[in-house]
Amino acid sequence: MRVISGIYKRRRFDVPRSFKARPTTDFAKENLFNVLSSRYINLEDGGVCALDLFAGTGSISIELVSRGCDLVISVEKDRDHYTFIRKIMQEVKTDKCLPVHADVFKYIKNCRQQFDFIFADPPYELAELETLPDLILENNLLKEEGLFVLEHGKKNSFEEHPRFVERRAYGSVNFSFFK
Repeated sequence: MRVISGIYKRRRFDVPRSFKARPTTDFAKENLFNVLSSRYINLEDGGVCALDLFAGTGSISIELVSRGCDLVISVEKDRDHYTFIRKIMQEVKTDKCLPVHADVFKYIKNCRQQFDFIFADPPYELAELETLPDLILENNLLKEEGLFVLEHGKKNSFEEHPRFVERRAYGSVNFSFFK
């Protein structure tokens, strides 16, 4: 796993082979952050609070911290993955990421904080994947001008959702944007 840009640029972290997580590819991650910075949100200016759901290896979380997010909350249910995210953040000596060991759906329902940016990378075969945009928006997790990005496979389509903005595809990785 590699950090693309920011203060930890080019840092590499070895993900254990035993992990079940499918990290967002470097190609897709780089393109996602290019779109974010050019069209939606400037992380380098500071003041950005982000939520990384289904954080997996922490790839998106460390990228957000590296690029200047003031706070990133990383929610991961798998204990080994959660421990790995904590290890990475301790290794880079940052206090800007708060890993949370929890079920994402319970976290969403109980969260009372609002975020500038929310990213979710659930397993592509997750039965509840289609419900995530509504859960995020109905639970008022996004700030007024906030952005939610959902990573998903090519079989999912959110174009009909009233808060859908655009879809980007990079190989088998798809990102749907909601405001």
